[in-house]
Amino acid sequence: MEWLKKLAGLLVLIGALNWGAIGLFEFNFVTEILGSATTVTKVLYSLIGLSGVWLLLSKYKS
Repeated sequence: MEWLKKLAGLLVLIGALNWGAIGLFEFNFVTEILGSATTVTKVLYSLIGLSGVWLLLSKYKS
């Protein structure tokens, strides 16, 4: 399960860096690499979002 937490952390880091680039430079790394509105892009964004929720919930889990 530890590898899953590391993978989720990596995906959240990718998402954070991408949003920083969008905010500062109006440049989206994900769509630049994978294309805009492709299935792979949608899957990656979904995995990044789910990873963030999962890490948040696991942090506050009793």
